[in-house]
Amino acid sequence: MSEDGLTGWVKQWIDGWVVSRGAADPVEEPWGWTIAVGLPKEVSRHVVPAPVEAEADVRKLAATAPPATWLKLFAPDEVVRPWAGDDWETGIAGFLMTRSLVPAPAGPPPTGYTVTSWSRGGVIKTLVRAGDGRLAARGQVGLAGRTAVPDQIETDPDHRRRGLGALVMRTLQNAAWEAGARDGVLVATPDGRALYEALGWTHRAPMASLARRAD
Repeated sequence: MSEDGLTGWVKQWIDGWVVSRGAADPVEEPWGWTIAVGLPKEVSRHVVPAPVEAEADVRKLAATAPPATWLKLFAPDEVVRPWAGDDWETGIAGFLMTRSLVPAPAGPPPTGYTVTSWSRGGVIKTLVRAGDGRLAARGQVGLAGRTAVPDQIETDPDHRRRGLGALVMRTLQNAAWEAGARDGVLVATPDGRALYEALGWTHRAPMASLARRAD
C-alpha cells in the first residue's frame, strides 16, 4: 500500500496517535490499518485513508466488526455513513491537518495562570492551571520519529477566549521541535479547526467517525 499524499499523512497521524494513547502498534491491512486500543468503549479501530476506493471493504468491516469497534474513514460523513448499519453511531467529525514545525516560543501565560510541561514515554504534556490550581487548559503530543501528533487539546469552558489553546499548542510545538520533530499532523474537531488554521495548520481531508455500540 502506497504511503504517499493522504495515505502518508494518515500513517503519520496513526504513528503519533498510538504513542499518545498507549495503543498497540498498527497492523497493516489491504485497505488501511487496524489498531488495538483496549478500552471498554473502543476495543479496536479500523482506519481507512481512502474509503471511497474501498467501499466493499468498509461495508464488510461494518457488517462483521464486534461491538466497541470504531471506524475512522477519511471521507465526508454523508458519503460513508450509509455503508454502515443502524447499530453504528456517528461520532464527532474530524479534519486531518498538517504543518511543518518550526520553533514556536509560547511566551508567558496570561496573568493568573501557570504552565507546567513534562515528557514521558514519547509523550509531551502541557497543563495550564488557573490561580486556584484548577485545570484551565491542557494538551499532549505523541512523538514518532520526525512526526509530532497533537492530541486531546482542550480548554475549560470557563477559561476560553483567553489564548490558552494557542498557548498550549505553541508550548507543545516548541517542545516537539526541540525533541527532533519536524512534521506535525493532527485530526481537529469542528471546534478546534479554526484555532489550528490560525496557527498555520493546513486542512487536508475530512474524517468520518463511526462507532459500533458496545451495548
